Amino acid sequence: MSGSDFILTALLALMALLYSSVGHAGSSGYQAAMGLFDVSSEMMKPIALFLNIVVASIGTWQFARRDSVDWQRLLWLVAGSIPAAFVGGYLTLPPGRYYVLVGIVLWIAALRLWFVGLPGFKQQSSASDTAQPRLDYRLLFLVGIVLGFLSGLTGTGGGIFLTPLLVLCGWSTPRQAAGLSVAFILANSPAGLIGWWQKTGGNVALPTLLPCWMVLVGVFGWLGSWFGSKYGSPIVLRRLLALVLIIAGAKMVMLGLK
Repeated sequence: MSGSDFILTALLALMALLYSSVGHAGSSGYQAAMGLFDVSSEMMKPIALFLNIVVASIGTWQFARRDSVDWQRLLWLVAGSIPAAFVGGYLTLPPGRYYVLVGIVLWIAALRLWFVGLPGFKQQSSASDTAQPRLDYRLLFLVGIVLGFLSGLTGTGGGIFLTPLLVLCGWSTPRQAAGLSVAFILANSPAGLIGWWQKTGGNVALPTLLPCWMVLVGVFGWLGSWFGSKYGSPIVLRRLLALVLIIAGAKMVMLGLK
């Protein structure tokens, strides 16, 4: 393993640790790390989705065992998002547009991480987590379509869009939103990956280190989800991660605009 491979591997593990501690699978973080090492756009999407599936599986299990996943709402969301994620995964943007789009997604992720802990994002007590407003399930279906398409197109699971939407619109408490989002990511990531596979026939040569990365992010994703569910994620770490995403997003946008 070369020095750059070692650093990239360490960054992927760190992203899994930090993202899972706030209820996400880490796809935008993985793409940020890969962007810093000039991984090609055709490889970034499938790698991020493979790693997403591993960490989102662990996160969904963690939240489900605490009864923090609203399965009825999830069903309506994924009814729209799964086919849309397949379509988004099937489509391949020109590298320039892809880099710009992913750069914007990284900035959105950075804002989400930076403002965690402020009003509207702060974790509430367990007593406040029991209240959920009534919500038109047709609206959830339409939201699922839009976010599913974006998740497949960008190689994310869609949680980075869904969590702030649920909280800022008052549709869920932060804890409920986190549980719903990680399960949403788990549903969309395989759909996007299958769409990508149908488009490329699996002919893109993925890194030989990918199996190692999947095991590693699984371990660190489990540690992060355990730590986050028990102690919460320190705001200093989240804001350091947000700064990394801002820098990586700027690099991606500059690559796309060349």
